[in-house]
Amino acid sequence: MKKMLAITVGEPAGIGPEIALRCAWQLKEQCVPVLIGDMPFLSRLAQRIDPSIELVQVDSPDRLSRHSDALQVLHSPLAVAVIPGSCDSRNGLAVLATLDLAIAGALQATFDAIVTAPLQKSTINDAGVAFSGHTEYLAQQTGTDKVVMMLACSSTATSSRPLRVALATTHIPLRAVADAINREELTLILNILHADLMHKFGIRQPVILVAGLNPHAGENGYLGREEIDVIAPVILEAQNRGLDVRGPYPADTLFQNKNLEQADCILAMYHDQGLPVLKHASFGRGVNITLGLPIIRTSVDHGTALDIAARGIGLADTGSMLEAMQMALDLASASTKPNKNQ
Repeated sequence: MKKMLAITVGEPAGIGPEIALRCAWQLKEQCVPVLIGDMPFLSRLAQRIDPSIELVQVDSPDRLSRHSDALQVLHSPLAVAVIPGSCDSRNGLAVLATLDLAIAGALQATFDAIVTAPLQKSTINDAGVAFSGHTEYLAQQTGTDKVVMMLACSSTATSSRPLRVALATTHIPLRAVADAINREELTLILNILHADLMHKFGIRQPVILVAGLNPHAGENGYLGREEIDVIAPVILEAQNRGLDVRGPYPADTLFQNKNLEQADCILAMYHDQGLPVLKHASFGRGVNITLGLPIIRTSVDHGTALDIAARGIGLADTGSMLEAMQMALDLASASTKPNKNQ
């Protein structure tokens, strides 16, 4: 039975709807992609992209089919007409509603995974809802206390092996990073990372390489004690529990092929320690994955690209969205969690 993917089209004034339509149509023989958005808007857009794209409106998740030849659109209406490149706060709640439909369907096991196109945080905040991002909202709506952000790519220019980078801290000031890294948090992150590599990625014995925080991984305390006081003790404790966790390694030499060839994932201590390497190796093909959730969620590695959307159809790069959908399909196939109607 084909896996069913919920695809939220994101900010309607950005490139999300276009790349979602193009990729869903391209992968419809491999899975059952369900677009969540405004049917009349998507129908007009589809005709401009490719008149052969066939859409069918579905008004309730219970009416979705795993055998449809057309792309199914779970209708979630917009409040006002869309002007490409120009966000409108009146559509903020409508954007959030698409995400709510996807989450509810995944929790009820109607959807095997969620793929999210980029949204504009300001549109939702300007609509009166405090919103800091997809990841935080997914955690809140699923009752998840702790999630871990991972970016991944299936291959790089120098290796056919997947490159996966998870983050111990995400969107916080660099000044706050050291205080945010403590034994309890780092232990929880490693547990989530190990569990999801096993149960979502299907890796039987994951190998996790951990970066140090300081230059030269602290150089025996001369350049900082976080490695001695926090990171190394957590790694040792994880090893004693049978996890294959190694490090801490100096970050400036960690991302070498000889290390990456043996690693299933790298755990970086902060956003700009790990992600510049991955994005240099894979930008336009990277996938954002939220670990720790009771559901599977992937997303693109870029934003709404309002400037590109304003210039017209056919200019947006679909690479990351295609990879995100393929990754969601792979994770759903590797997962042992049973899903509805299978």
